[in-house]
Amino acid sequence: MHVRCPDRLPEDRYREVLELLADLSPVVQALPPSAALVELKGALRFHGTDARRLGEVLRVRTLTRLGVDVRVGIGPTVTVAATACAQIAGTGGVLAIDADQVTDWLHPLPVEALHGIGPRQAAVLRDYGVHSVGLLATIPPATVQRLLGGRAGRLATDRARGIDPRPVTPKALPASATVRHAFARHTLDGTTVRATLLDLVVQLGRLLRSRAQVARGLTLALRFAGGTSWEKTRRLPEASAHDEDLRTLAYRLIDAAGLQRGRLTGLALTGHDLVGADQIAEQISLDQAREDRLTAEAVSDRIRAKFGPTAIGPAATLLNTA
Repeated sequence: MHVRCPDRLPEDRYREVLELLADLSPVVQALPPSAALVELKGALRFHGTDARRLGEVLRVRTLTRLGVDVRVGIGPTVTVAATACAQIAGTGGVLAIDADQVTDWLHPLPVEALHGIGPRQAAVLRDYGVHSVGLLATIPPATVQRLLGGRAGRLATDRARGIDPRPVTPKALPASATVRHAFARHTLDGTTVRATLLDLVVQLGRLLRSRAQVARGLTLALRFAGGTSWEKTRRLPEASAHDEDLRTLAYRLIDAAGLQRGRLTGLALTGHDLVGADQIAEQISLDQAREDRLTAEAVSDRIRAKFGPTAIGPAATLLNTA
């Protein structure tokens, strides 16, 4: 079962959806920020029903208990279930594909509908006249490998033929990290706001590095006088815990807010979809200036660890050397 929640679902609500999934099956794999996989083999025997019925039960529960409609794709493999989920129109629904229906259902679909085929891969295949999943399934794997590359070509051919041995692997939902600042008085000063945001960036970066984690995305939340708020989330180009990368995205987020005369009372910066730093391959940079800044960042972390967080101001670690 592949379950997809509405986009931009708050993290706490997403966790509640995962808890409902765990009521159906003990084997749940979170796919942040808004999807999940569920293994149903044991669950079907336990509940004494079929997969479609479980999908309908899940949808009713998320609607009635959480007010969240979900799309539920069900199939014999991860690829079929995820492809079925993407074919559901609207905000919610259930589409179940039985094992004996896979070929008849999958092959008429356009090639870009196959889960795992990205826009660029689909464009390459279409340039060579491969417009449907069924046609992709009939092409020799070696030919597809020449078009898409070795591993990508093998995976595309196998999945077009309904072959996908990947298991559902339970894993904990990545944690998040949040730093906040409340203004003593309402502020309109753009310089003050950006200086505060820069301080939050440095705090968040230090927190992530101390945990040996990196963030894949940032959320900036603004609170205004009168109780109103604004929030926006964006993904980082590459997972990172470096001040420089976090600062660039944080400034883009606050620029997107279009602040003019809004009276701010507080800021909150959240790093989300966190993973261990050792799980991310960090590309070697040919930018010596950046390498120097990262070295200075590591030294600054050691100084703050020894003499306190205020031993070095945030601006000192983020000088623009361009």
